[in-house]
Amino acid sequence: MSNIEPLVLASASPRRSELLRQIGVVHDIRPADVDESVHPGESADAYVRRVCLAKARVGAAAAPGRAVLAADTAVVVDGELFGKPRDLNEGLAMLRALSGRTHRVLTAIALAKGAVLEAALSESHVTFRDLSEAECRRYWQTGEPQGKAGGYAIQGLAATFIVRLEGSYSGVMGLPLAETATLLERAGVPVWEAGVSM
Repeated sequence: MSNIEPLVLASASPRRSELLRQIGVVHDIRPADVDESVHPGESADAYVRRVCLAKARVGAAAAPGRAVLAADTAVVVDGELFGKPRDLNEGLAMLRALSGRTHRVLTAIALAKGAVLEAALSESHVTFRDLSEAECRRYWQTGEPQGKAGGYAIQGLAATFIVRLEGSYSGVMGLPLAETATLLERAGVPVWEAGVSM
């Protein structure tokens, strides 16, 4: 492995860290704490972009001179933004809304380095098969939906719910790798670094 300064990942998400390792990006994890409340009248696209940029700015302020990558993901059904479910009732309501339907998954990414702050947005469409009430409850009890936008994890047990995906699998996981690699390369952050593996 070359002697390079690691990227700062401004996220506590183990999935985002795993995806960066997948493409050989040396990184440190330093979560950025920002207000993730939705503003009145704010579109889902504007929301994920704003929150993502805020995380990148906070991360950059805490690590001057370092390249900082931030991301934010939201699930959207009928214009309603689904974040992370707070409890059983909210988790079940999300799964019921997703059942038998197609929804949007938006993941914004931002890279801050010095005076440069760039962002990109990935949009995917995910279609669920019909879910029974019993399996929604059983899925919640696995613990997997907690802490996940929309109350499910595409890379986990919820893969059995998905009949169609249009867009970026890694974007639905929380870090669209094609867009991420483009931003990193523009900032001079190496990908496919020798010696970095999953």
